[in-house]
Amino acid sequence: MYKLFVIVGIILIVIGLLLKFVPGALTWFGNLPGDIKYKNGNTQVFFPITSMIVVSIAISLILRWVRKFYS
Repeated sequence: MYKLFVIVGIILIVIGLLLKFVPGALTWFGNLPGDIKYKNGNTQVFFPITSMIVVSIAISLILRWVRKFYS
């Protein structure tokens, strides 16, 4: 189980470094077709439906790969 936490930690560090040092690395996130943005006066509502589906698929694939090689 500790190997899984180490791998997830490394992935989070890599994503953090990308966001910090590579301008525009994840500008697509939140701007995919299917992400709902609603603006009306002072009210803003944002539902990143498509972006969360992409994140869910990526996490599922990573966990399946980790389970395959480390179980």
